[in-house]
Amino acid sequence: MVVPSLKLQDLIEEIRGARTQAQEREVIQKECAHIRASFRDGDPMLRHRQLTKLFYVHMLGYPAHFGQMECLKLIASSRFTDKRVGYLGAMLLLDERHEAHLLITNSIKNDLSQGIQPVQGLALCTLSTMGSAEMCRDLATEVEKLLLQPSPYVRKKAILTAVHMIRKVPELSNVFLPPCAKLLHERHHGKAVGLPILCFSSVDKRIENWMGTPAYRRRVAHTHRHTRSRLSCPWPPPFTSPTLTPGILLGTITLITELCERSPEALRHFRKVVPQLAQILRTLVTTGCSTEHSISGVSDPFLQVQILRLLRILGRNHEESSETMNDLLAQVATNTDTSRNAGNAVLFETVLTIMDIRSAAGLRVLAVNILGRFLHNSDRNIRYVALTSLLRLVQSDHSAVQRHRPTVVECLQETDASLSRRALELSLALVNGSNVRAMMQELQAFLESCPPDLRADCASGILLAAERFAPTKRWHIDTILHVLTTAGTHVRDDAVANLTQLIGGAQELHAYSVRRLYNALAEDISQQPLVQVAAWCIGEYGDLLLEGNFEEIEPLQVDEEEVLALLEKVLQSHMSLPATRGYALTALMKLSTRLRGDNNPIHQVVSMGLSFLPHPAVAHCHCHLHTTLAQPHPPGGVHLRELLGHGAAAAGCGV
Repeated sequence: MVVPSLKLQDLIEEIRGARTQAQEREVIQKECAHIRASFRDGDPMLRHRQLTKLFYVHMLGYPAHFGQMECLKLIASSRFTDKRVGYLGAMLLLDERHEAHLLITNSIKNDLSQGIQPVQGLALCTLSTMGSAEMCRDLATEVEKLLLQPSPYVRKKAILTAVHMIRKVPELSNVFLPPCAKLLHERHHGKAVGLPILCFSSVDKRIENWMGTPAYRRRVAHTHRHTRSRLSCPWPPPFTSPTLTPGILLGTITLITELCERSPEALRHFRKVVPQLAQILRTLVTTGCSTEHSISGVSDPFLQVQILRLLRILGRNHEESSETMNDLLAQVATNTDTSRNAGNAVLFETVLTIMDIRSAAGLRVLAVNILGRFLHNSDRNIRYVALTSLLRLVQSDHSAVQRHRPTVVECLQETDASLSRRALELSLALVNGSNVRAMMQELQAFLESCPPDLRADCASGILLAAERFAPTKRWHIDTILHVLTTAGTHVRDDAVANLTQLIGGAQELHAYSVRRLYNALAEDISQQPLVQVAAWCIGEYGDLLLEGNFEEIEPLQVDEEEVLALLEKVLQSHMSLPATRGYALTALMKLSTRLRGDNNPIHQVVSMGLSFLPHPAVAHCHCHLHTTLAQPHPPGGVHLRELLGHGAAAAGCGV
């Protein structure tokens, strides 16, 4: 005797009424026990009710695998109520990881061959949801036959199932190529009415033969009466043939797209029908279809987008097909309403198609201008798409993208981090020899106020652009110094070496560079790359700093005590890294050979600075430095690496 279990509605109410998770688990465990007992000893005619409760339990995340075999039994049943629940259970509880999914292959094959449309629809939906590669190979022939069925209901589901099959098994492309060609010839965009194409008397007889519930017959009768009343209504042309509904045409275009992406033979075949596809799209743009397929005044934007994607694939690297599309794409680009998001979607897909095929130069400029207009749109998503697309086009259409440079620079101030990052990438890509001064000013201003997560990318981009397009060495040095002063902690590791090499190779700028770096170091010692370059430059050209012969900048007298005090401040700062202290000690050793005064102050600063070096190098450094400072130095000075040896260099003392 099976204990009566809850109805589905009562089970939902009891689960929702549980106050704790433990109470919920208790309710579900108790009901699952009733469901198992019902599967084993209950009435088979009520098995589908137990499965519907199990589906709800599965949706809540609880185990429901014990219902898989019951789903297979319901699928094999001759009752529509059982089949509907069984197929739903197969889609929920089965996938390619379960071997049980192969057991329903024969049931699906039988249901596809019966000719009963609701059952065929269930079988096709299940196959397109969880069909494995093996199932697709076994059932490809049955699906192919259904592609040309007179019923739009079955044909649409068969097309979507064929798309799934091709994605799973690309070699099935040859199977679906002939019916796709026939479907495309039926290009009429008629109004979808579902079952009106069927012969009502024959369908009534079939349903009454295999359906035993009077309630279902009353529902079918009501559907038929409603359908007949719709057929008697006046039909709004421009498309009057119901042979191919919008869903079927959209599915057909999707199927052809999948075929062309996976089969070179299909690609060659459908390039011949580019004029036909162009005519379908032109009709949608100019004449339109019934209002129920329009969105915000745009005639079936989903179908337009899918046709444009297919045209993009067919015209890629093919001159003849691209030439056929040029006029059409120009017409779509100029006639599409951009006041609504649906129109923007069609327009963006048009731009992608123009850029992917061998389109005319004027058409490509039109596409870039459309993206430029997108930058002024109030929708952030549209602006982001425009920036991303322009970034892809900047290499191939640099001059056209350059026209929108002011708008791109304005996008740097976006509060959305993703938008400002895209604008930064595009701004850096737009830098060239003719606009490098103006762009660097904008980018340096952005560097001062940009978010911390963008500062490293901005600094690195500015340094690379300056290295590539610098008009003069002095401008290059000034640009790098500004970056080091503003965001020194975010620059790349090679920035210090690059700047020292640049300064060393510009003899006429030695005095200018050491003065600029000395002033920058006196103002801020927190930017470690800046401190390292300044210490190196003071050590190399400190004598020029003390001479004070600067023609291009305001003269400022600097004495030895001020220089030593500044280097001592660097050595004592808690912000200084070991490598930075190494630069400062090296500068002191170089100054000991270049300054004319007494070396004792330098000796004292060096002795103090050695205490901050890593412990293993202290004794070795101290011994050699004392000895070296007491001896006369060669004209070129002494480098700290020569004094410290391998151990001190490894500890980060020298430069």
